[in-house]
Amino acid sequence: MAMENNATDTPAPIPAVIPQGPPVKIGEPLFVRCLLIGLALLFLALFLFLPLVAVFSNALSEGLGVFLTAIADPYARAAVRLTLMTTAIAVPLNIVFGISASWAITKFDFFGKSFLVSLIDLPFTVSPVISGVIFVLLFGAHGFLGPWLSAHDIKIIFATPGIILVTVFVTFPFVARELIPLMQSHGSDDEEAALSLGASGWQTFFRITVPNIRWGLLYGIILCTARALGEFGAVSVVSGHIRGKTITMPLHVEILYNEYNFASAFAVASLLAMVSLVTLALKKFAEWKGQKEARDHAAYVYQQES
Repeated sequence: MAMENNATDTPAPIPAVIPQGPPVKIGEPLFVRCLLIGLALLFLALFLFLPLVAVFSNALSEGLGVFLTAIADPYARAAVRLTLMTTAIAVPLNIVFGISASWAITKFDFFGKSFLVSLIDLPFTVSPVISGVIFVLLFGAHGFLGPWLSAHDIKIIFATPGIILVTVFVTFPFVARELIPLMQSHGSDDEEAALSLGASGWQTFFRITVPNIRWGLLYGIILCTARALGEFGAVSVVSGHIRGKTITMPLHVEILYNEYNFASAFAVASLLAMVSLVTLALKKFAEWKGQKEARDHAAYVYQQES
């Protein structure tokens, strides 16, 4: 019996590990990968790196003095002021709209929800020039609201308000389009838990919702700011090209270039290029932080469910 108990208690032998060869790599051949990478680098060099080099080299082609003179020109300074003022007004308005629209779309069910989502994408599908023409037809002297505006001495087209309006229109999808999928992925469990614990609506928004969407919100703000600074088509239609009054930086570059003042044109363009580079760096940082936060949130949800 003792021998039987010992035989019964003896654990089963562990099977030997079968040696395996090196892992098989599944994918494209090496030359195909090298070819695709080379084509991508060539494309970036031709359409990104070389244009940037051309802008900065032409801006400094006649010396630093000419560059500084072009930047300090009164018309250039007026264009910079108008561009910054337009951006400073358009971006906060789009932040409010983007957060409100995203909250309504992701947290509530209502009639016309899909139609609202389609309207948000409208500036992506309409040419900026067409957008400017639409505003001229609405607010121009012979437009739908033109007689009423003239009777009350309100000028929108060929004035600063028109530039701000078209800039708001062409840039309003950026914040909302970044926040809608982010809010959908987070769901509403955190907000419902906070409300059930006695938090008010504003406390829930600022302490739960905003921290969850902060990097996506920053990403949308960066894209919205970049588009507002560089908008050309819609602004060109409604501005009237009044130098020193309704000329933004992109329009000022066009005027200088048409006047064959290439060094000054590239000098102002280099400012926009530098803003673009800074925007790209901030965009990549916000994108990286957002992806990292999304991975951390997914891991947390998995741990809670398991």
